[in-house]
Amino acid sequence: AAIMSLVVLLPLALYINWRLAILLFALCVVFTVLTTLVVRKTYGMQSDVETYYGDLSARASDALGNVALVQSFVRVDAEVQGVRFVADKLLAAQMPVLSWWALVTVITRASTTITILAIFTVGIVLHQQGLTTVGEIVMFVSFATLLIQKLEQVVSFINSVFMEAPRLAEFFNVLDAVPAVRDRPDAIDTGRLSGLVEFHDVSFSYDGKRPAVEDLSFTALPGQTIALVGPTGAGKSTAIALLHRAFDPQSGFIKIDGMDVRGLTLTALRRNIGVVFQEALLFDRTIADNLRVGKPDATDEELRLAAQRAQALEFIERGERGFDTNAGERGRMLSGGERQRLSIARALLKDPPILILDEATSALDAVTEAKVNAALDEVMKGRTTFVIAHRLSTIRNATRILVFDGGRVIESGTFDELVAKGGRFAELAKAQFMVQESARASLQAR
Repeated sequence: AAIMSLVVLLPLALYINWRLAILLFALCVVFTVLTTLVVRKTYGMQSDVETYYGDLSARASDALGNVALVQSFVRVDAEVQGVRFVADKLLAAQMPVLSWWALVTVITRASTTITILAIFTVGIVLHQQGLTTVGEIVMFVSFATLLIQKLEQVVSFINSVFMEAPRLAEFFNVLDAVPAVRDRPDAIDTGRLSGLVEFHDVSFSYDGKRPAVEDLSFTALPGQTIALVGPTGAGKSTAIALLHRAFDPQSGFIKIDGMDVRGLTLTALRRNIGVVFQEALLFDRTIADNLRVGKPDATDEELRLAAQRAQALEFIERGERGFDTNAGERGRMLSGGERQRLSIARALLKDPPILILDEATSALDAVTEAKVNAALDEVMKGRTTFVIAHRLSTIRNATRILVFDGGRVIESGTFDELVAKGGRFAELAKAQFMVQESARASLQAR
């Protein structure tokens, strides 16, 4: 609007009295030159300022998000000093930018005052020569005042855009980014699937050098429970991530109900898969809101049933507000076991045909784990379940166990078959059960 005002005002002034209009044009030139000069001078500096803003935000968030660690290791003063150091660098970078714009403000204000005085001075001379009237002089003073207001608005707008430009650039970079995993133009939504999962020679690498999974092939029939075991970094979580398309395989393909997962829309695929992560991920909202993430239209009765089956109803109702209790940031108002049970209840509420349990009971005590496992056994009936487990005692009843090592499946079979084979799984089972028996004997001795 200010720019359009200038487009109308300057030609009008030129039409009324070109001699006095020259002074207004000179004022515009001064504003333009100063603004261009400062923008060029400070653009790179402002980019550095935004980098420091990001560093400060990240440092503060990191310290506050790990406040228990900071306090227990007596790091409060050190973290405060760290935040202060980044803030000092931010101010050191920001002050020169603000100083340049302050200089522009001072000079432009001075130039406007000079311009008005010049209009009076030149106007008097022109009036004495009969080249202008007193009315035109008064009009041009009003023009100058109006022009100054519009120029200041334009400079303020340019200043705002300039200050936000680095953030806007980052925003548009994200907005324009093309996801590596996205829907194909011909992707379809098939509704509820039955849960037949097939991996055919699937390979994937994060860095293009070392494969995370390599030539992975297996089939999971509807209703079966497939356990994935092996050392950390063996490829278990990567295989499951490929199933719900956190990534796409570089070679091979994955099918559900005979359809390539890449031929399904992401919404349709993930609607049919429920995941209970090793780390319970909760929003800073009520327990009910967190449970309804899987099923937004769930009734209160459905919430209670899912919580009951996950052994979570007791601690929920123990709170003063029940399902309206706030879980806190990342669920910090709840214990680890409570967070995990809510995560399980959320997956149960979603009622997917395919269920993924990534160390789902790792944060539970032995008594609660037994209860949750009993509930999960009931829930897993009729749906394809993938269990990533390090504690082998939790997968005794799995339909099939896949033993991973180096991104490959090196053994496959039931629990008893693998133990009888005497291979890698048998070694893991023997080591774990020996440790448990030793611990049990030590407790009995006490």
